Amino acid sequence: MRLSSTRLCLAASALLLSLPLAAAEFGGVKLPPPPPPQPVTETFWGQKIDDPYRFMEDPQAPAVAAWMRAQADATTAIMARIPGRATLLARIKDIESRAAGLAIDAVRAGNGRLFFQRRDPGDNQFRLVYRDSPQAADQLIFDPEVISKQTGKTHALMDFSPSPDGRRIAYSVQVGGGEIGVLHVVDLASGKPVIEPVDRIRYAGVSWLEDGSGFFFSRLRAGYETMSQAEKFGDRTVHFRALSEGATDHPVFSVSRTPELKLPGFAAGHISQIPGTQRVLNRVYLGVERHLLVYTADLADAVQGKARWTQIASVDDRIASVDVAPGGDLYLRSSKNAPRFQVLRLAAGQTDLARAVTVIPASDSVITGMAGSRDALYVVRRDGATQSLWQLPYTGDAKPQRVALPFEGSVEITGASARRSDLLLSLGGWTHATKPWLVDGASLKATPLPLVGPGAYDAPSDIVAREVQVRSHDGVMVPLSVLARRDAKLDGSLPTVVYGYGAYGVSEDPFFNPRIYAWIERGGVFAIAHVRGGGAYGEEWHLAGRKATKPNTWKDAIAATEWLIANGYTAKLRVGIYGGSAGGIFVGRAITERPDLFAAAVPAVGTFDSLRFEFSANGVANVPEFGTVKKEDEFRALLAMSTYEHIVPGTKYPGVMFVHGVNDIRVPVSQSLKTAARLSLATGSGRPVLQRLEYDSGHGQGSSRAQLQERTTDMWSFFLWQFGVPEFQPRP
Repeated sequence: MRLSSTRLCLAASALLLSLPLAAAEFGGVKLPPPPPPQPVTETFWGQKIDDPYRFMEDPQAPAVAAWMRAQADATTAIMARIPGRATLLARIKDIESRAAGLAIDAVRAGNGRLFFQRRDPGDNQFRLVYRDSPQAADQLIFDPEVISKQTGKTHALMDFSPSPDGRRIAYSVQVGGGEIGVLHVVDLASGKPVIEPVDRIRYAGVSWLEDGSGFFFSRLRAGYETMSQAEKFGDRTVHFRALSEGATDHPVFSVSRTPELKLPGFAAGHISQIPGTQRVLNRVYLGVERHLLVYTADLADAVQGKARWTQIASVDDRIASVDVAPGGDLYLRSSKNAPRFQVLRLAAGQTDLARAVTVIPASDSVITGMAGSRDALYVVRRDGATQSLWQLPYTGDAKPQRVALPFEGSVEITGASARRSDLLLSLGGWTHATKPWLVDGASLKATPLPLVGPGAYDAPSDIVAREVQVRSHDGVMVPLSVLARRDAKLDGSLPTVVYGYGAYGVSEDPFFNPRIYAWIERGGVFAIAHVRGGGAYGEEWHLAGRKATKPNTWKDAIAATEWLIANGYTAKLRVGIYGGSAGGIFVGRAITERPDLFAAAVPAVGTFDSLRFEFSANGVANVPEFGTVKKEDEFRALLAMSTYEHIVPGTKYPGVMFVHGVNDIRVPVSQSLKTAARLSLATGSGRPVLQRLEYDSGHGQGSSRAQLQERTTDMWSFFLWQFGVPEFQPRP
């Protein structure tokens, strides 16, 4: 019989405080027990909630910092004592050294110049480069590895945006995975800075004026560092910077500057000029809410910070994205009365959305994205696990035409410009390395871009992807992608990792990763569960795993795991679960609801203490997805999804390795610290509870190749250790 949430929380806290603080030992290395609990009790809607490790929300506190470092060092020492780890790391490095390089985020300026991030097999970080034509040589703009070596701290690009004429480029740089950095603008002919570097950048989102004379960008407000966690990233401000001599940037839009719009503190705008007009479009994002507010104003007023904003769309209009045709027609991707999305067109100059016409109606396919070129709108559709690309000309009553692609997989539009008719995209699959492609707007012919050379693992023939449907707890069929060796025997012995996410309507689209290939190559199975809360079937699938319906996310994970066992892939002692960020709920609640089902779990940068997340710097912006304790129904939903509140002392939990970057600003490291502390004292299985903490990393964006290789090696090694593979047992 399962305890109620109230009884469960009280029992867990009482028993936890009575347990002795013994040090577990693995491979001759002792894991230091957490500092003594400091109980805090709060009452929400008549229910008492005990939080014995609230003090760990300050990782700078001496006792917490010392325990963190001791835990990190102990985990490193234990993993180093796994005999098979060195061989596995060497194999991962070997595979990546012979795989193709990566060219990502390719865009094309009006003069034909190609801009992209490039990382060759021997590189540790992505470099920012450009080419005057697809066949020309790379011209280096910025190499973060140079600064990393000089300073001893990991530097990485966050984002970039070339000017419309391709003569200048803006890019922002972060340090240590912290996702807050500095914006630079350089002239490509001279290589010299155009402006002084601008700090307080959390992804600049630079949007240039059509004539290249200036740009809009986003910046955190002054003094954010000293503000409370819940206020730190609020009132984010859009600035405008003219490039005329003596000009400085100035704020033009924020929540506090537009009280008449009655926006929440976490709202953030993105202002861009409407091509061919003297108007601007302002897309206002409400944290992680999937639907935008859309406004328009005169360009001249906007650059001066005097815009009078006219609203085009509210949240109720269910607009997920907006693109603009030259001349000002708006194309809007909407889920209103169309949960798998439709595309609307609103004529230039119109602001009444009721006048919009449907140009691509809803269907069984999910419309996942779109982008406008000079002559046509391009749309990406998803059917099952694969995507397709379609072109809709702007003129007349044209119908969408499908663009022929060389194989089925995932399609991402990276570059579309109102100045050009062609389109840049990336195309990849479970068994095809992702590469950049160019689509000719007239012939619709897709050709590969020679931005990187071929690799040994561009299309490996020894692995296969199977797409199946799994019946979940309530009878709903959930998609599951299963990657394994072609010659795998389904005898129940295969080491298996179940991966999932299940939040924000985000889909897990097909991709090939050489580090995952290293797992599959040695006989492992990697299964991707497309659970509810994600976007596999559009907005309806998202809403089926959000707030009160969130339990479907981890129950789908459990169903997928049971299917893999029932169909001969694996067994309980050979299966683990992995997920990151919001996927921490997917992992944490699966192992707390069914601890008997898994041998191991690796949650990375995960959300576990759902009741406290909204009080972190980035947590308030996530209220639209998860809820707030200030509403009773949402408090109940948060309590249900909180791993931290569902840990029961004496339960035989699987082995768990928490992975977290200490500099994480999206999900604070304290989410892992608190949960690891509680779990390490509660588990009755004798299996380890480790914390792999990286002090030069954050949420994951900007991690170097070396960091990714070491991180993945430890994850695979931990799973194999917990699965009982002999060469992966730690030795003193």
